[in-house]
Order: sequence, then structure tokens, then C-alpha cells
Amino acid sequence: MSLYFEELDYRPTPIGALSLRRRRQLSSGTDVYEIKLGDEFLMSSLFTAAEIALARLGLTSLKGPDLDVVVGGLGLGYTAQAVLENPAVRSLIVIDALSEVIEWHQRGLLPLGEQLTAASRCRLVHGDFFAMAASSEGLDPEAPGRRFDAVLVDIDHSPDSLLHPGHAAFYRPDGLRQLAEHLRPGGVFALWSNDPPDEKFSATLESVFPTSDAHVVTFYNPLQDRDASNTVYVAVKSDLITRQLP
Repeated sequence: MSLYFEELDYRPTPIGALSLRRRRQLSSGTDVYEIKLGDEFLMSSLFTAAEIALARLGLTSLKGPDLDVVVGGLGLGYTAQAVLENPAVRSLIVIDALSEVIEWHQRGLLPLGEQLTAASRCRLVHGDFFAMAASSEGLDPEAPGRRFDAVLVDIDHSPDSLLHPGHAAFYRPDGLRQLAEHLRPGGVFALWSNDPPDEKFSATLESVFPTSDAHVVTFYNPLQDRDASNTVYVAVKSDLITRQLP
């Protein structure tokens, strides 16, 4: 392998060939880590601003200590790391359908792997997030029916650009209602999207959650020498306790 490029791992999976690559960014002299599925880039450590914003925007409205959080989609780990930076977080479960990605973190092949796997508050779970969200057992295999303060999701490219057509039901009203069942009163659902804010999906969120918003996250793209942007949707479940007050 070249000093400037190395394929760290390559695995065939049921959804395509998965590869982990490291390349040197000559302009900055830093190493860039990339995960590809077939010919499609899933994620790059060159662009992490929106993944970090997903955690920060998703947790900002939650008050009090001892927050329990789920992240759907491990990826390079930047959302999980940002969650753990919040001292109010008591526990974090990170769910990923690709055991290979979890293994890369456990083996220390990714920059945040050792930190995440050593964190006592963090547990990496191999599972189908969408199937778990649609089930009554929920998002913690060790505690069926457990509810959470926040569920943060970064798996598909957007609600309309899916890695698998089976994910589509999650983004419909019934799918989001099923997810909301796994949230505590006042809990937060936040979603990363590569696309600009989508009025249709915003309307779907509004049909399920009493409060929702779409945040545009802007960051510099050095490959194109211009700004780029992603969207983070944040929706809040009704606080049932507050509703009961006169």
C-alpha cells in the first residue's frame, strides 16, 4: 500500500462489499478515514460537523441528569463521541447492522474506536435498528421495553434516499409513532439527512410529534472549496406529565 492510501479492511456483506480506507489529505497532512459500500461512500472523517451537530442539537432541549440515549448508526463514531461529551448522559447504546463496523472500532482501526469501546457509559450493539424500532421489545436487547430520553439516527442518506428499501416504513407516520413509543415523555428524536430540509418529511414529523424543526448545518468542503450543508431534524415527544397539570 502507498504511504498516501491504504485499504484497512474489505468485507463482502449481504448488502454489498464493505471497505475501510485511510488516505492522506495532502493539503492538510491529516489522515482521512472512509467507509464505502460498493462504489458508494457511506462516510468520511473529512466531514463530521453534521454528525456532531446531530448529537448536540438532539440533546440540547433535554434537562436534568441521567439521560439515556440511543444512536442508530455507529459509522465512524463521531455522533457517539459527541453524545458522551455531554456529562448529563448516563448511558449510550449504539446500534449498527454491520458487525464489521463494530469490529473495526473494537480492533482500533478507526480513530475513535479505542475511546468508544473503553467508555463505561457506551455499549455497541449489533442489530437492525429499524426492526428494533418497530418492535415492542425496543432498542435495548438486555432490557425489553426500556424507554430513552433521546434517539439519534444517522443511517440512510435521507428519508428519500435509503440504503435499503425496507427502511422506508420507518419514515412514515406509523413508523415514527412506533419509534416514539420507545421515548420517555418529553424525549427527543433527531435525524441526520444529507439533503436540504424536506417539507414533506417535516409535515410527517409534525403529524406525530407536537414539536419539530429542521436545522441546516453548514460546513466547509475542502474537496470542492466551498460550503456544503446537511440537515438535522429534531422532534420532541409530548411531555405527558406536563399535560396532566391544570
